[in-house]
Amino acid sequence: MEFTDKTLICSDCGAEFVFSAGEQEFYASRGFTNEPRRCKTCRDGRKQKNSGRQREFHEVVCANCGVTTQVPFKPREDRPVYCRDCFQANQGK
Repeated sequence: MEFTDKTLICSDCGAEFVFSAGEQEFYASRGFTNEPRRCKTCRDGRKQKNSGRQREFHEVVCANCGVTTQVPFKPREDRPVYCRDCFQANQGK
């Protein structure tokens, strides 16, 4: 499939930006079907704004060794949760 540069309009600031043939090829190779809606400046601004959020951590007891640790997700009661060391040790198995 041959790609050609497209001029798109940013949904945030209304500026025109180019969706290059190379970017289109990259999107297609990753299975992305939607075109970008924001220009690079607005995308970068959103990324920086979102990176300032604090992650919420939850205290849990490791199902393997019993040490108290914190995880960045809310654990479910039907699934075991492991500390970093036990999780990494079990990755190869």
